[in-house]
Amino acid sequence: MREYTNEPPLTETTLAAYFSERLHDYAQRFDPPPHTDTCWYLSNMLERFGRSEHLFLYEEGRYDLRPLALLYSDAQEAASDRERCLMLQQLGDMALFLGSLFPQRFRRRGIRQDYVVGMGGGAYDYLAGNARHNRHVFAELATMFPRMLEMVANACSVEHELSTEEVMGLYQRWLDTGDPVLAGQLQALGINLSGSSSLQ
Repeated sequence: MREYTNEPPLTETTLAAYFSERLHDYAQRFDPPPHTDTCWYLSNMLERFGRSEHLFLYEEGRYDLRPLALLYSDAQEAASDRERCLMLQQLGDMALFLGSLFPQRFRRRGIRQDYVVGMGGGAYDYLAGNARHNRHVFAELATMFPRMLEMVANACSVEHELSTEEVMGLYQRWLDTGDPVLAGQLQALGINLSGSSSLQ
């Protein structure tokens, strides 16, 4: 693997600011480009899901992701419209995040992209008419969901290969913590973790 030594320093102060800049740059490829508020919403979503406790549920001694269909079912059974909106926002965000960064997760289960687009776009469409705030953002996410998948995937893509030391450091942190986000990053690099032991 290549090692980069002359890279410019990271100037953003938060993960959200880093993603916002990348999303804004990529958004200029569209005509018209997505609204600035939509890019900010996506950058905050990416920062939130960068912390495993916001993405994974811890049940029965292990981390897991709640299936989109069960999130939809939860929203249908919500006791209030506010609760339904919160659940549908989680559904839309999860569909967008997972569909952008882990499409192979759905392919392995025989789930096509149009299912992810339908679930996420449908959730955002409901929010566009019923949410208390950011209706214009949800409307744009609903109508441009396939392009949003592309934008998020591009914003999170690695522009250079990690050095051997960086990969080993990532692997050691995963061994020490058992963090499923780190596991996902290692698997995205093509590293099979099935024979490794981690703290669970």
